[in-house]
Amino acid sequence: MKKIVGLSLSIAAVSAITAAPALAESAAGHSTVSGATVWVFVAIAIASAFGMAIAAAGTGIAQGNAVRGAVEGIARNPAASGKILSTLLIGLAMIESLAIYALVIALILLFANPFLKYIVG
Repeated sequence: MKKIVGLSLSIAAVSAITAAPALAESAAGHSTVSGATVWVFVAIAIASAFGMAIAAAGTGIAQGNAVRGAVEGIARNPAASGKILSTLLIGLAMIESLAIYALVIALILLFANPFLKYIVG
């Protein structure tokens, strides 16, 4: 699973890097934005990819620790497995929400960048 996520992020970063200069060309073939602006978009794409990778790694480590703790707790007291499982699922959902927040921020920076009016202009 980690290899698939890493490969997907790598493909997204490479496609964003290669697509940014192509999308900067107008219909007549003349560049409508400066080269510095294109590099800003490339930097945003790379930063978004790194941010999501760090968030995915952090949540993966945290979820692994949570599951390990839950399994150890169930092994010590099998009668409490119901309470441990419900608490584990709530905790995993909260941990996963951190990666979703990072994804939302990365998508906002990539597709609806609020700083675009300051960059191009």
